[in-house]
Amino acid sequence: MKISPYFRHLRSAYAAELDDLTFDSEGKNVLDKRLAQRRKEIDFLISMMEVSPEMVAAVFHKGFRFKSNAAMDNLLTLESDELPEWHNLAQALEMAPWTDALVATIQKQPMGEWFLTVAAALEYMFYKPEHAPVHDATEDDDERDEEPMDEEEREAKAREEAGADWMVEQGFDRKE
Repeated sequence: MKISPYFRHLRSAYAAELDDLTFDSEGKNVLDKRLAQRRKEIDFLISMMEVSPEMVAAVFHKGFRFKSNAAMDNLLTLESDELPEWHNLAQALEMAPWTDALVATIQKQPMGEWFLTVAAALEYMFYKPEHAPVHDATEDDDERDEEPMDEEEREAKAREEAGADWMVEQGFDRKE
């Protein structure tokens, strides 16, 4: 299965986001505490759904149970403008009861249904070893950097940079 450039890009960004949330400066695992805090900030975070979906999707971490791997695998092959309607995808998964209020809040947003589909895909990839981001040490980084980016990859990179700029404007440090 070939993952679309859109989800390939978001896969590593989502893993990095969860990694950033997992440990404090003393090395203690504080993921559950930070996720609880993020969930309380959903009204603020929804403004970043389109620009930095990986940051907002973290509120749903551990909130999905996937009933159809085939449907989810198919989802990962699609570009951001080809995603299925949320109600169609929702048949392939179950949401934990604690997500109900979050889902209701997000569905009120113009891009809410689209975002829920993206969040489900990100969480699915996070738990699937064959989709996990891997860096092959034998692969030449310079050679990879020279590969031309397609339009979707350029747009995804621009969205990520815009999201990072916005976070800096809000007083956060830039992620490197």
